[in-house]
Order: sequence, then C-alpha cells, then structure tokens
Amino acid sequence: MVEHDALSVSREAYDAAASTYAQLFRDELRDRPLDRAILSVFAEVVSASGNGQVADLGCGPGHITAYLNELGLAAFGVDASSAMIELARQAYPGLRFDVGSMAALNIADGALGGVLSRWSIIHTPPRELPAILAEFHRVLASGGHLLVGFSASDDPFHATQAFDHAVAPAYRWWPDHLAAMLRKSGLAEVARMIREPQPTDRRQFQEIQLLVRKA
Repeated sequence: MVEHDALSVSREAYDAAASTYAQLFRDELRDRPLDRAILSVFAEVVSASGNGQVADLGCGPGHITAYLNELGLAAFGVDASSAMIELARQAYPGLRFDVGSMAALNIADGALGGVLSRWSIIHTPPRELPAILAEFHRVLASGGHLLVGFSASDDPFHATQAFDHAVAPAYRWWPDHLAAMLRKSGLAEVARMIREPQPTDRRQFQEIQLLVRKA
C-alpha cells in the first residue's frame, strides 16, 4: 500500500464497518475504569486552563465525545469516515460532528484547550505522523493539553510495528519514541498511563495513554 493512500483506505474500511463498530464500542467505558480516570484527568486539566473547547479526533460513532461533554467540556468530534459521523449525529443530535482529516483540520490556530486522539493515530503510516502531531500542536492554545492513546510495540529498538487490525492497516509505537516525537512537536509529557493486556482483551498489547501539554 502506498502511504499517501492510507487515509482513503482507512476511510473506506471504517465506512463499511461503521454500524458494527458502533455496536461493539458504544459501552466500552463501562468496564474500563482506568480509561474513565484518565479522561477525567484530561477534562480537569483542560477546564483549569480556562478553555474547555476540545476536539475528539477520530471520534468514530461519538460515544467518547459525548462522555467528554458529560465531564463539562465543550467537545466536538471529527472523523474521516462520513458513515461514522452520520451515526454520531444520529446518536447525539445535540453535539457537533464534522467530517475531516487530522492532517488538515478546519480549526483555527490556537483555538482549542484540548485535543483527544484516542487510538486514531494507529492507522497513520510512521512517515506521516510528524505532520499529524504538528497539526495537533497548531490547533492547541498555549497551555492546552493533548491526550493520545495507542497500542505499544514490543521492542524499544523498533519504534513502530505493523499489526493485523480488524478494520485497516495499523501501527504500534514504542512509548518513549512517540513521547520524543511529541516533544519535538512542542508538546511536553505530563503523565503516562500504561494498561497491561487483560485475558478478555481482543489484542494482547499494552495500551498507552500520554497526556502532553503545549507550552
């Protein structure tokens, strides 16, 4: 697969899987107390900055966007899949959902107090990721926070590893390497949550969530 085709491949795959995906993940936070905890921390630090506007990038069917709003944030969702956005608008008609690409967000410079990227970078080819991180930095206000979730690779000597994702080609990242990339983009690490794989997990990978801040 040519790297510049990755977005269209992912978009088409998620359009086709949208209804199934929404059913599978609608209640995912119910049995994930650690995820609820880090999202609550994210909401608290964003609110403390005085700018509670947050973009949930790669929002899928909108359930996490809705949860952020329940936590008091002015959250809206963005996803490349028009089918996902349609499902999100149907499920949460009072919230804003836009079709868009993380590589070219229709958001003004410094407009956001927070950005959530929850497993949305995993389909980005490694060579394209620095541009995505630069876009996250661009839309964040000074003092704004990014929470990025991803699956960890197994080997610190290999920054990324491709893996067999059920929907589209995907990549895992060595956490320290991704944290260094974020630093290079002007986003300093504040906290890191590591969740070990559980017997009931579909994939036996560590899950990493990095909370970073724009100076």
